[in-house]
Amino acid sequence: MSSRIEQIIEEIEEYIDSCKFQALSTSKIIVNKEQIDELLRELRMKTPDEIKRYQKIIENKDAILADAQAKAQSMIEEAQIQTNELVSEHEIMQQAYAQANEIVMTATEQAQEILDNATNDANDIRIGAMQYANDVLANAEGIIAHSLDTYTTKYESLINSLRECYEVVRTNRRELEVPEKSDRGIESEFGSEE
Repeated sequence: MSSRIEQIIEEIEEYIDSCKFQALSTSKIIVNKEQIDELLRELRMKTPDEIKRYQKIIENKDAILADAQAKAQSMIEEAQIQTNELVSEHEIMQQAYAQANEIVMTATEQAQEILDNATNDANDIRIGAMQYANDVLANAEGIIAHSLDTYTTKYESLINSLRECYEVVRTNRRELEVPEKSDRGIESEFGSEE
């Protein structure tokens, strides 16, 4: 089951794939600004929700640890009760101490094992959530960077085209100025002959 962020990223990729190429180009596309802005806006809105979801998973680590500690404490208390019962019987006092110590040691080891496992599980969940969030953000960063590159290239192309047009117009104006001066010279020569 994919998250809404992954779905939005797929929609952006599909949208970019469906865009028409710019005239005389095989790498530049024409993008509907409103559509891409809407997809990016939704991506920005969903990202915090996804991160909150993973923070809740990380917060469950504390609940897992608390549950493990409660179980460990319960086992220790049970072991102490058994120890007290065994100790109360005078004939088997030495045996009771040995068994009690063994039970407490076993309970402590089991409690520590439960705590270690819970801590490892919680850390794995946290690392996985952070990695997933990082992957999603890296993918979004790549799409946005690609969009910036595309728009920068388009604007540079537009500016270069405008400069070329400007130069053509300036050149044409200069060419038009030269005949005007020579025409005046010819008229003055004809005027002097008359």
